[in-house]
Amino acid sequence: MTMTRRQKIEALLRDDPDDIFLRYSLGLELEGEGEWEAGLSILETLARGTPPYVPAFQMAAQHLAKRDRNDEARACLREGIEAARGQGLSHAAAEMAEMLMGLGEAGEG
Repeated sequence: MTMTRRQKIEALLRDDPDDIFLRYSLGLELEGEGEWEAGLSILETLARGTPPYVPAFQMAAQHLAKRDRNDEARACLREGIEAARGQGLSHAAAEMAEMLMGLGEAGEG
């Protein structure tokens, strides 16, 4: 029997539960399987980590925006931009700022 991507990620996480990228990957995989709340929970945990895992902010915001939870998505992006700037990740900050502007328009109507 072939393992799914999720099963492979979960197996790797059993060996290395603190691997941030594996946890991030599991969050994305859960979203892809329709378990978006579980995926969002993982992403939010990573975003609150020390240091915050910057990619998690943008992906969490995307999860929220897909479900018309735009106020929460905007808040997540604002936090993510601040975290990205704090870590010197100007490209990530710019990407999130662009998404934030797009959500601003979407939130109006």
